[in-house]
Amino acid sequence: MDLRKRTWAEISLDNIEHNYRRIRSLIPEGCRFLGVVKADAYGHGAVQVSRRLEAAGADYLAVSCLDEAAELRGAGIGLPILILGHTPREYVRELIDLDLTQTVTCEAKAVEYSEECVKLGKTLRIHIKVDTGMSRLGFLCAGGYFEQGIGNIISACRQKNLEYEGIYTHFAVSDEPGEEAERFTRGQFELFCRVIDALGKKGISFRLRHCANSGAVVNYPETALDMVRPGILLYGFGDGGRLGLRPCMRLMTHVSTIKYIDEGLPVSYGGTFVTSRRTRMGVIPIGYADGLLRSLSNNCSFITERGPAPQRGRICMDMCMIDLTDLTEVNLDSLIEIFGERQSAEELAARAGTISYELLCSVSKRVPRVYAG
Repeated sequence: MDLRKRTWAEISLDNIEHNYRRIRSLIPEGCRFLGVVKADAYGHGAVQVSRRLEAAGADYLAVSCLDEAAELRGAGIGLPILILGHTPREYVRELIDLDLTQTVTCEAKAVEYSEECVKLGKTLRIHIKVDTGMSRLGFLCAGGYFEQGIGNIISACRQKNLEYEGIYTHFAVSDEPGEEAERFTRGQFELFCRVIDALGKKGISFRLRHCANSGAVVNYPETALDMVRPGILLYGFGDGGRLGLRPCMRLMTHVSTIKYIDEGLPVSYGGTFVTSRRTRMGVIPIGYADGLLRSLSNNCSFITERGPAPQRGRICMDMCMIDLTDLTEVNLDSLIEIFGERQSAEELAARAGTISYELLCSVSKRVPRVYAG
């Protein structure tokens, strides 16, 4: 271990590839695989993860914005890249020059992109986004908006210099248990299929139809269509242990200071923890500026070589405290696992009242990523 790295995240690219191949083995033959690598691949490093996915045989990547896509192209990633979010019309030239695929969520944006493409004398590849119940982005086609939505999509696709390669939607509760979530997800899928059929009758068809996010890959395999779009599954979570996936990030630090604190003394800001005995307290150099959620204060343990050490007092910006009184063999420079092999990110996230996505994405840029595999 290089102790100059106060806190670091170990990333297993072998586990990324294992998860990719495991997911790929479950989808129909000929179905394409789009790996979601937005938000720096959920904190794992978009460039490194994308390189491994490209080498392993993935067909497509997805990011949130133009800057994320440009980073991948700058690193030599050649796979098709879908931008899931909005790109202002002023950047259409860059979209085309970088050979990117842009999501179109309404007719007005299609018109804007078309106008810019006509000025440039070039063509932009697009995917149409349909809102089937997420109530976020996309052409609204539910209920009484169906015919209007179909008309708007047709108009968008017929704009000059736009190549409408794909159409997709996003499931809102495909990862949730229960009959209500199942009804809602199946309703979304049924509406999406109705939209595709109605467009086909008007002469608008797509090479890539995709809607299966991580939850749907696990729970609704019939929604695979032409391409699946897993995100959190790639990083080892979201399958409930059913697929044999492997977590890919291990967040590590070490004991930087040990001190003894008498009984009855407060610890950290606000004095929210008071010692009930003479306490052997360790200080570890990780805090909320590193992505350790402050909501975990006094509500978790971290894993030492000799077992779990309870976290004490409020988590600070750059450090926090752990109780080593009963762990006498844990000393200066002893390794501490925040989450990873012996404590799941899902378990720690549950203690913080959130999800593994947030915990992974919260690991900040100042935490070095150390890659293996």
